[in-house]
Amino acid sequence: MTTAFPPLPNGPEFNAAFETFDGAAPDPAGDTQRQEAVIDAGLRSLDHCMPIQHEHEHEHAAVVSAHAKAKTKREGDSADRASLPLSLRPHKRALPKWRYDLRQRTLPLIRWETPYLAWVQAKLRSPALDSYFAITANLGTHTFFMIGLPIMFWCGFASFGKGLVHILASGVFFTGFIKDFFSLPRPLSPPLHRITMSGSAALEYGFPSTHSANAVSVAVYAVLCLWSPENPFQPKTKLALEGLSYFYAVSIVLGRLYCGMHGFVDVIIGSIMGAAITLIEFYYGPPLDLYMQQNGWTPLLIAVLTIIVLVRVHPEPADDCPCFDDSVCFAGVMIGLEVGTWHFGRSPYAAIPFDLHALGWAAVILRVLFGVFVVFVWREVAKPTLLKTLPHIFRLIETWGLSLPRRFFTPASKYNKIPLRLKVDNVLPSMSDLPGLITAVRHPKRGRSVSIGPQSAADAYETLAYRERRRKESNASLRSKASIQELGKDQAGCSSAVSSGQQKPSDFEKQMGQGTVVVSPATPRKVDGEPELYIGQQDELGEKEVFSKLIKPRVRYDVEVITKLVVYAGIAWFAVEGVPILFEFIPGLGAGHLQSR
Repeated sequence: MTTAFPPLPNGPEFNAAFETFDGAAPDPAGDTQRQEAVIDAGLRSLDHCMPIQHEHEHEHAAVVSAHAKAKTKREGDSADRASLPLSLRPHKRALPKWRYDLRQRTLPLIRWETPYLAWVQAKLRSPALDSYFAITANLGTHTFFMIGLPIMFWCGFASFGKGLVHILASGVFFTGFIKDFFSLPRPLSPPLHRITMSGSAALEYGFPSTHSANAVSVAVYAVLCLWSPENPFQPKTKLALEGLSYFYAVSIVLGRLYCGMHGFVDVIIGSIMGAAITLIEFYYGPPLDLYMQQNGWTPLLIAVLTIIVLVRVHPEPADDCPCFDDSVCFAGVMIGLEVGTWHFGRSPYAAIPFDLHALGWAAVILRVLFGVFVVFVWREVAKPTLLKTLPHIFRLIETWGLSLPRRFFTPASKYNKIPLRLKVDNVLPSMSDLPGLITAVRHPKRGRSVSIGPQSAADAYETLAYRERRRKESNASLRSKASIQELGKDQAGCSSAVSSGQQKPSDFEKQMGQGTVVVSPATPRKVDGEPELYIGQQDELGEKEVFSKLIKPRVRYDVEVITKLVVYAGIAWFAVEGVPILFEFIPGLGAGHLQSR
């Protein structure tokens, strides 16, 4: 979410005037004179086209350096953190040292692969492939599976559907767990162009790829089920479906690379995770389900508590990333699924068969429409009800010294009420979102965007970090040049390589860190104040650049976690038990009369 901001001037004069920023807040004495100043953290990369420094650049640098030194004397040990590069401060401050060290050791691999990804993307780009991979990416999203999976339970494929829910929910949860743990950014844009139909996807971290995990897990599970001895399909049908499964997985995985949303490491690790989760589910899932069904409520209670504990220990991200929200939603799905199937399996309704030929296509379509309607009604009613009532309970719990200590969630004692139409997640669309989804399906080009530039705080900080690294390398390179003429030859060679169209990965590497990111310093009254970031995104399809303020995501409330757990547990319960039972009370939709045949 961004707000419009007037475009800033470009050119060497602007760059020269605002080129130095070391993370220190301005001196309060001069705050009135610099209140509206926006300090550029390097609007243009100077690694290979650095202009000759003007005298007033050095003067400005000296002023900012003097402020930084004064701040160091005033704040003592806290200045060690403040003196770190701006692009590293959020992660250094937010992550424990051992997690931060792991992140810094892994980050060079993400940076190394980026120019190769950009080179491959530039070689393959075409309008047809842009549309194809942007559209097929929707087949690996949470929304697609949340709408499609309940149909399995209403059309006689409950066992297969439960296995799919297990692997998909586990994939979303554990990839989100690792994303927040490492807090690694997506490959930089530029040089990559990001092609997507979902604006929220770019707000998440990149490692590992949830799309790849979902696609590979579904494909592997389908292949294992197809070649199971109990499968009734003919060999030719099995072969065709197996080929379709492979094609689906390859399209999603390659599409994440083509669209510039993930790197090689992201999709490889995501695919491995998806395959591993599927193998565990296929071989150990049915025996575990049978054990839970035969041993009362104790195993069920242990399973539910285990899921809640996993939600509680989910790592805190360095940035405000929505991965935790998705993980909580699918944790709720798992709770509702286990409770619903356990109870439904002990009821007489579990013995009612499903027969497509006896019911007819009209009845089956009506069953699906009715089931989807019930799920949406539950969500539209339960969410605002919980958001209205839970804050009172949470405030009472806070008086006992208990709370949900997550960094980006506001405790109930610090707000009065929550907007009832608040969009708390992107997993399942609301009723108001349906027209937009239909339009996106009917006119995919309208929903597709191709953007160049940072799209999230993680992108912006990584752009600054890489730019800082290149500047240090550039300064060393400049000192090694014998003359201005020698430097000019290097720049001319760089320009001719780009203009000739014979680009190599090294040419794309020179574009890394050139995304438009401008930094306005934090409020001087706050020692740990976060700076404001301004980013420039170029819309390739609209041929325009939008310069906007990168604001923090909406305020999130502590009650949202319980709200998501309850709402999505209810969705799963209705899918596996509530709706199948309701079918039997609606004339024409039930299948109980088939039981007596």
